[in-house]
Amino acid sequence: MDFTSINPTTGEMIKRYASWTDSELEQALRLTADASPAWQSTRIADRCERLEKVAAALRNRSDSYAAQITLEMGKPIREARAEIEKCAWVCEFFAENAESFLQDEPVETDASRSYVAFQPLGTVMGIMPWNFPFWQVFRFAVPVLAAGNCALLKHASNVPQCAEAIEEVFLESGVPPGVFQWLRISHAQSEKVIEDKRVHAISLTGSELAGRRIAALAGKSLKKTVLELGGSDPFVVLADADLELAATTAVTARFQNCGQSCIAAKRFILVESIADEFLALLKSKVDALAIGDPAREETQIGPMARSDLRDGVHRAVIESVRQGAVILSGSEPIEGPGYFYRPSILDRVQPGMPAYEEELFGPVAVVLRASDEKEALEIANRHRYGLGASVWTRDRARGEDFARRLQCGAAFVNGMVKSDPRMPFGGVKDSGYGRELSIYGLREFTNIKSVWIG
Repeated sequence: MDFTSINPTTGEMIKRYASWTDSELEQALRLTADASPAWQSTRIADRCERLEKVAAALRNRSDSYAAQITLEMGKPIREARAEIEKCAWVCEFFAENAESFLQDEPVETDASRSYVAFQPLGTVMGIMPWNFPFWQVFRFAVPVLAAGNCALLKHASNVPQCAEAIEEVFLESGVPPGVFQWLRISHAQSEKVIEDKRVHAISLTGSELAGRRIAALAGKSLKKTVLELGGSDPFVVLADADLELAATTAVTARFQNCGQSCIAAKRFILVESIADEFLALLKSKVDALAIGDPAREETQIGPMARSDLRDGVHRAVIESVRQGAVILSGSEPIEGPGYFYRPSILDRVQPGMPAYEEELFGPVAVVLRASDEKEALEIANRHRYGLGASVWTRDRARGEDFARRLQCGAAFVNGMVKSDPRMPFGGVKDSGYGRELSIYGLREFTNIKSVWIG
């Protein structure tokens, strides 16, 4: 298995990396095992100082790193720069807070002194996707490193230059060799790493199918896992919503990163009384999106990351239309070089259609209509995924009550779903388990140890 950079804007190959041999993998695992004890014993303040240097390096080279993202997976350059800034932010957040988050917590017992300590597990393997090729890695790796663990990265095979750049920025910022490593390995070799006794936990962001496979493999070795899997986030618009605000936000929520996001708004659940008015607003905004070369500042929609992904989205759209869905916008590939797909809206989607059942990882907004607020909540919760959700209403108390009843890991009222280092991130149901970010994400890969002193 090779790691190949292909420019999705043109379809041309940029660079290819050969996979490691088993002996090269063994050398990398040995390097991390040797580095782990010293990194665990490094003062938290010193670990955090390295993270501050990483943040500074990211900002200093923001344009270069953003251009790399755009080149390898087609993200519009403005969004790519925002991704790099968010990576710098997560470094700074944990640099500022890791020490307090990891402090011993006193507990009153019958002991003369007792407390809970948070100690590193050892080495965590991260299996990360291509859609946010820097952010997904930093979201996983920064709290892992701050807690005193080492991190091994198995990145997606289509973004190897991003993976290489990330490894370099950690090394250049003073993170010791072996503490963070990019593994150039095949899927079969990945399974060996999961089973290796020098690896103590696994973090996966990816598909539901991949999550089930990784959880089973890790379970055989009794290793902790955090899984952030698929999503089909509902975007619920109630009868009293500010429709202009909701429609404007909906465009970003669905079509940012060409719709290739686990927490993109994928199911637009509209109360029937406002559905047509909302859709007219949404359609006018979607049809006005600027499609083109993602390296240009004015571009809002670039190509999809791979040709097979575009083909899969189009197959789901065509079959859903055959079963009765109604095309309001787009719903077709754009002819010419690159993997472009026209921003699309599908109305009157029903359960059983591919557009309903599958996670459409592309620029397609799926519309479902509800007779009232009660049915809207039922539709929102009926799906097997439970990652994020949003609800739109002018009544904030009503919105908060609705949000508390949504079956998901993150519920937003009058705002699009997004990750934030200050808040835990993760899902329920088939969207996985465990949390990243915040104090909860930092402690996921620690030994939460009870200490009792008589």
